[in-house]
Amino acid sequence: MKLQVATVASFVLVALAAAAQAVTFDASNKASGTSGGRRFNQAVGLPYSKKVLSDASAFIWKTFNQRAVGDRKTVDAVTLVVEDISGVAFTSANGIHLSAQYVGGISGDVKKEVTGVLYHEATHVWQWNGQGRANGGLIEGIADYVRLKAGFAPGHWVKPGQGDRWDQGYDVTARFLDYCDSLKPGFVAQLNAKMKSGYTDDFFARILGKNVQQLWKDYKAKFRG
Repeated sequence: MKLQVATVASFVLVALAAAAQAVTFDASNKASGTSGGRRFNQAVGLPYSKKVLSDASAFIWKTFNQRAVGDRKTVDAVTLVVEDISGVAFTSANGIHLSAQYVGGISGDVKKEVTGVLYHEATHVWQWNGQGRANGGLIEGIADYVRLKAGFAPGHWVKPGQGDRWDQGYDVTARFLDYCDSLKPGFVAQLNAKMKSGYTDDFFARILGKNVQQLWKDYKAKFRG
């Protein structure tokens, strides 16, 4: 039985990887003349970045349970541009923009950190946003949830149970969503699917049977002890 489950899981990953080939992935570095741009070329590189975009997309589809092309956004290409800009990174439509200044200031494993950032930003390419009605904290939290599940959460993130609000965003919301998913595996996939046509906080109650404020209280209580 275990062998059959492993075989099915392997088949799903292979199928998703094949589907990723139907989407094109490209990367360019417009900041090669800066110290951060040179560091990107040395520590990460364009070929590796394109592979990460492909791998991340397949992982996101699996996380969102979007095995069929019709379940996903219609995206033909995902691009990455390294630029001499401030901040960390941002995504507009299907284009990811990474700050060379940020890359230049990373302490520790540059390749792993950039990989994590790309998983986060690639999630923005593929996730639904409730037709613009979902709050930004949840959107960013889902992106960091994907980064967390992919194994690229940095050490400076908050620990489970920390944070002031469920929709505080980023790592705080990612940890909370991980808790919600532990209550009902596939919760985040179901939440994202519902966000295709709109958004309301009631989605939490419809999927998990408790409103989001009660879930947050339960989450905080679990990790206090």
